[in-house]
Amino acid sequence: MTELNDTPHWLEKLLLSNGMWLFARIVITFLFWITAVNWILDFNEARSAAASVHLFPPAFWGWFLIAFYIAGSLLIIADRMMWLGAGAFLVFVFLTIVCVHHWWSMSGAQEASAWNEVKEHITVMGSMIVVCIASLLRTRLRKHHLLD
Repeated sequence: MTELNDTPHWLEKLLLSNGMWLFARIVITFLFWITAVNWILDFNEARSAAASVHLFPPAFWGWFLIAFYIAGSLLIIADRMMWLGAGAFLVFVFLTIVCVHHWWSMSGAQEASAWNEVKEHITVMGSMIVVCIASLLRTRLRKHHLLD
């Protein structure tokens, strides 16, 4: 089977670099860690977010979510136990679709807004799978000395 790769050599080198891999992990977790930072700076927002989805007591759940977002992000960014951080985010995002963004019971503008959030959440779920696959492949390439 012939391998088809039309990626220019310079771009392939950039995409496979350790710096680009780190950048990708930081960016792919941006949604989570930036939310945690914002909530640390304005904890009332974290409490309000928890209360809005009926998580009580909201202060406990606000701190829990901040810790969860930071811990999951750090696991992914550090590329250690990637499966755990990305898997936890994937399950979390799936549960928010089912428990929070129930577009199927809405109509009009509410339904459209919820459906847009669901589509974004599905994309985040896919990105968590892709980052795990990339981590596994990079580990195998390093093991065979094919990645510097």
